[in-house]
Amino acid sequence: MGKFERIYHDLARDIDEGKYKVGDLLPSEKMLTEKYAVSRETARKALAILTDRGYIQRIMGKGSLVVDHKRYSIPVSSLVSYKEFAESASKTAHTELISIEEGILPPVPFQPLAVKEEVTSIPVTHIIRVRHMDGIPAIIDYDYIAKSVVPTIPQRAAENSLYQYFEEELNLSITSSAKQITVEPATPNDAKYLNLHAGEYVAVTTSITVLEDGTAFQYTISRHRADKFRYLDFAHRRQNIPESE
Repeated sequence: MGKFERIYHDLARDIDEGKYKVGDLLPSEKMLTEKYAVSRETARKALAILTDRGYIQRIMGKGSLVVDHKRYSIPVSSLVSYKEFAESASKTAHTELISIEEGILPPVPFQPLAVKEEVTSIPVTHIIRVRHMDGIPAIIDYDYIAKSVVPTIPQRAAENSLYQYFEEELNLSITSSAKQITVEPATPNDAKYLNLHAGEYVAVTTSITVLEDGTAFQYTISRHRADKFRYLDFAHRRQNIPESE
């Protein structure tokens, strides 16, 4: 980890833990250079990352002001589209379509989720999209849609909402999705599209979505900026049921 990354992580942690609250000023560049024994440029770079992440606002002549930095809560057990999630969170959302092309489903990421069928050699439409929330790139979605179920996908659907296209235009009945969540080091693509830096991590949700008749048709890898999301779920303790006499 570089010196500027250490400063960034220390300050971000202090903000997340409440040491610095909304409206507080962070230590000045001069104070950071003395504390960490670094150059002013290194301190400035750390503060620039905090600005990019939405932690602070740089105010000329005043310093680095801590602003309201909230993470978006994603319900793990709910099956919603990105558009539905953004609307429910009252966030300004924009989808940037990177590419849409035909291909074959990559087997490795989905094997742990596959139960009833082998997910290999399946012709798919491969779609890559970057999801922006409140003007900040937050998610990269890699979708693989089985061509046996959805032969073609228009660009307008990829740019708007695939679920809306599936359900309202194709009358598909989507019922469930198996998911696994991991935390992984950011890849060069993550850095490129999500404005990340070396040493940062992303939360990766891998899922297989199933139709009412049991057909698996959508395979998705979603790579989330870890500083922008938290995952929520509700668990119920199973009650002991006495055996019948």
